[in-house]
Amino acid sequence: MESNRNVGDSASRSPYPDRHAELVKRCQQGERRAQYELYQHYVKAMYNVCLRILNHEAEAEDVLQEAFMDAFGHINSFRGQSTFGAWLKQIVVNRAINHLRSRRLELVDIESHRFGEDDGPDLADTEPYDEEGVQLEVDRVRRAMQLLPEGYRVVLSLYLFEGYDHEEIGNVLNISETTSRTQYLRGKKRLLELL
Repeated sequence: MESNRNVGDSASRSPYPDRHAELVKRCQQGERRAQYELYQHYVKAMYNVCLRILNHEAEAEDVLQEAFMDAFGHINSFRGQSTFGAWLKQIVVNRAINHLRSRRLELVDIESHRFGEDDGPDLADTEPYDEEGVQLEVDRVRRAMQLLPEGYRVVLSLYLFEGYDHEEIGNVLNISETTSRTQYLRGKKRLLELL
């Protein structure tokens, strides 16, 4: 039961207390209902992480389920040094990257890929507080991200959405930091062209 006290204690000392610390404790004690509740809290956000990286709904669903099984199978190794959400996100990202590796992720040279023209409205023309307009822009960016070559999309997603730096991306994808930066810059340029 020592680890259960540590989760609560470290969460209360953390500058960002984990609002799900009690659910985590209950999961560590083997309570299935607590697992279901944690799953419900995180399933949508973690699915979106998977989908941004994999760009395939069925694969994202499969990887997500595997990630949750990993998390609940290793819940006793969670020590509360971060929030449960951050710990789970790391598992999800690692699972998604490993799945990409199994598909043999290829980083694509910008010169080797041709895209269609998209003359959509400029982002600067959108009213910043118009909720409907913002949602339309989010959907437009999401669609444009899906059109990017896999290497660009993965690096952009890890850098922009998941908060990884280029050194971390290089380590996760087994590429150099320079390659990560290059893929990011080319991917960002291609994304802006698509928008």
